[in-house]
Amino acid sequence: MEIQNLALKIFITLVLTPFIAGDEVGSPSSLVIAPHCTSKCGNVTIPYPFGIEDGCYFVDEDNPDFYPVMKLTCNDTHYDPPQLILGTNLETLNISLQDPEIRVNNKISFNCYDGGVSTSSYEIRVELGILTLSSTKNKLIATGCDPYAWFYGIRHGESYSIGCMTECANLRHVVDGDCNGIGCCEASLPDAITNIKITVASFSNHTLVDFNPCSVAYPVEMDEFKFKRSNLTQNTDFYSEHSTYPVVFNWGIGTKNCSLAKEGGSCLCMNNTICSDLKPDQDGYRCDCKPGFTGNPYLPRGCKDINECDQANDCEKPEYSTNTKGTYICKCPKGYHGNGTKTHGCLSSRNTWLIPVIIYLIKLVGVGGGIIISLVVGFLLYWRRRVIQLKELRQSFFRQNGGLILSEKHARMDALKIFTAEDLEDATQNYDDMNIIGKGGYGVVYRGLLPNNQHVAIKRSLKVDPNQVEQFINEVLVLSQINNRNVVKLIGCCLETEVPLLVYEFINNGTLYDHLNDDSKAYHVTWQMRLRIASEIAEVLAYLHTTISTPIIHRDMKTMNILLDEYYTAKVADFGASRLCPVDQDQLATMVLGTIGYLDPEYMQTSELTEKSDVYSFGVVLVELLTRKKAVSYQRPEVERCLAMHFLLKMKEDRLFDIVDQNIGNDELEMDQIKDVAELGRWCLRLKGEERPTMKEAAMELDRIKRKGRHPWENNVRQTHEEEREYLLRIDENDDENTGCTDSDLYNPPSFVSPLGGGR
Repeated sequence: MEIQNLALKIFITLVLTPFIAGDEVGSPSSLVIAPHCTSKCGNVTIPYPFGIEDGCYFVDEDNPDFYPVMKLTCNDTHYDPPQLILGTNLETLNISLQDPEIRVNNKISFNCYDGGVSTSSYEIRVELGILTLSSTKNKLIATGCDPYAWFYGIRHGESYSIGCMTECANLRHVVDGDCNGIGCCEASLPDAITNIKITVASFSNHTLVDFNPCSVAYPVEMDEFKFKRSNLTQNTDFYSEHSTYPVVFNWGIGTKNCSLAKEGGSCLCMNNTICSDLKPDQDGYRCDCKPGFTGNPYLPRGCKDINECDQANDCEKPEYSTNTKGTYICKCPKGYHGNGTKTHGCLSSRNTWLIPVIIYLIKLVGVGGGIIISLVVGFLLYWRRRVIQLKELRQSFFRQNGGLILSEKHARMDALKIFTAEDLEDATQNYDDMNIIGKGGYGVVYRGLLPNNQHVAIKRSLKVDPNQVEQFINEVLVLSQINNRNVVKLIGCCLETEVPLLVYEFINNGTLYDHLNDDSKAYHVTWQMRLRIASEIAEVLAYLHTTISTPIIHRDMKTMNILLDEYYTAKVADFGASRLCPVDQDQLATMVLGTIGYLDPEYMQTSELTEKSDVYSFGVVLVELLTRKKAVSYQRPEVERCLAMHFLLKMKEDRLFDIVDQNIGNDELEMDQIKDVAELGRWCLRLKGEERPTMKEAAMELDRIKRKGRHPWENNVRQTHEEEREYLLRIDENDDENTGCTDSDLYNPPSFVSPLGGGR
């Protein structure tokens, strides 16, 4: 009997002892208004550092004239409910402390015509000093059948511009919801733009499109614009100066970063707050309440402790939780019951039926049962220890892979989902080999299915260098916020495994490499489709190099890293080898990485990585699109083994069509376009990086080639375009520099003049 009681005591005391756990559970922060100041205008709450009355808004002591934008006006005379006004005339819709962002209604630029004469027009100008237009929340839109639009601003202290153009000869060609250049075009906007201006004009003063009287352009919040064909038939009365669309601006505090502001004693981030520098190209800093606190982090005592015991939490009952500063302790997690004391513990409600069963078995089988129970106890203790070890190991991996750094940057994680190891094990059926969809030098890619039935691609990356963890996390954050339809979207990551796991959207139509090298698939890839794909790739690389706040060099551009969706839209993927490029550092000395056949010869010699390295690789991709040949093939004769060299030799011999795919070039227009693309390819393949075009120049040239012979007004200026083409694609025959291994005149580029920048 003593053995029976001992076995029961061991089982209850050691096996069914509860785990005392405490989870940090946050709650939505409520805005705390600056005391003695107007807290609301109409339906909009006004949090400090914004305000209406003197003394109620932030003023930078170092630059008092630089911060009038924090002062707002409440117009309760002409509006019911009253309107909160930013600057001179921008209606403020919302002010967010967490992002930090301010959302306003902005007017539109338009130009309306009657009989070829401009009858009315309006031009957007927004000069708000420190406020910068959000690149992730806004886009530039232009609508009409005859317009071109320009977006101007100041970026890094210099003038910046981007634009787009549209055309349509008939309303039948226009489709509701499609902003693809036919009746509507759009362009991505860069970070850190201030003092914006938008102009819109017409190619032929709408004389060729009498059904469409107005050209229109404006920046607009991403989800607030839906293109409709009926937009094109609206007249001057519709596009009045009162027409507005919502736009999102970013804001920050002061012109110093956190360390300088704290050093000078002017930092607003005080008790229970976290100070974060703004993006590298934006002055100032921001404040956030620490986890477990809520309120206005810009006020001296604005962040108050959250009492998690008053909210829904993981405890079985409210009395089992104890609030502490910034967090709480839960004595009995959900799924357990009992008094929560250290002596008796909490018993799992799922397993309470075991107690009477075990007691009955012990009485029934006596000593033998006690021995069996002891063995069961030993097994359960071992299993419990393994669970604890696994949890500790995953926590160690999370810290090792930069999880704590990522948590500190929580304010920038809006677009990034953090997955647990179990989430991705379930999604891939425990990484079954049947779900492998790709392998490369930077990891293995699995196909996965999330609980919401979303198909994803899960990349198991190489182990992260402990010395570069912060850089890895910064790259993940930047890539997660890239907002471009032709870049494979990074959905989230998992840091609980030995190597980080990255989760991307799943693209279901294979790679460009597959479609070019499979005869049955290549039959469907027409020349116009290839030209469009080339243009989309060029625009993505130009976007990565020049538009986003921290430029990115892809570093491994090749047809195997270009995915195609069901509509054959190009999606650039695999940033495993990519490197962020600080704006004040032109070159990065680094170990040579990449794929043979696509590697920049200058990069291989110097190990100095520049944006022109991507240009060379893009040139090889252009040649693959022209020829349908692999970049390197040891099955070809030695002189033809390297596709780039073989192509340049044929170009030098003026025998381009000996190497061009026989399935394209079926009419005069296509042959003309093929010659132009070949000249662009030769320019991109120059040995010296400084003699290659930028990706923005390459994208603009491809856009010109696509438009060739397709615009209704082009016939009127065809002779001008022919003369321009001869100038754009001029070959310098006098360059006879010898590199020692390759005649450099194989690489002579066309000269280039930029007509209209930007793109859709």
